[in-house]
Amino acid sequence: MRLTEETARSRLASVPVVRLATTDGEGRPHLVVTTFAVDGDRLYTAVDAKPKSTRDLKRLRNIRADPRVAVLADHYEDDWSRLWWARADGTAEIVEDPGAMARPIALLRERYGQYRETPPEGPVVAITVERWTGWAAG
Repeated sequence: MRLTEETARSRLASVPVVRLATTDGEGRPHLVVTTFAVDGDRLYTAVDAKPKSTRDLKRLRNIRADPRVAVLADHYEDDWSRLWWARADGTAEIVEDPGAMARPIALLRERYGQYRETPPEGPVVAITVERWTGWAAG
């Protein structure tokens, strides 16, 4: 069954992590698992202090090349009547101004206890969601 926009937004916001899909300048897809916060039709994720091989992350380079992104959340269990997925399609921007990053980082700190101790340093990826979609088995 197709989910309403409100239900898709609610289900997506209910999960601990999502998959962020970007594409590079050649159209090659790139998918990463990320923490996030939803605020109406805006979705935020940020570069945090977890170990990374570089701060020049592929997702950031991809967004600079093509700001169209998709975010996916899903629920799986052996009882297939309880399966669902929800997706947010939108346009991303990279926010590096400390003042503009303050609210998204506050939302992330509120959502994740780990960020209360070590807040993300950024940059923040701010996604304006243009379409919420989803499906549920039941």
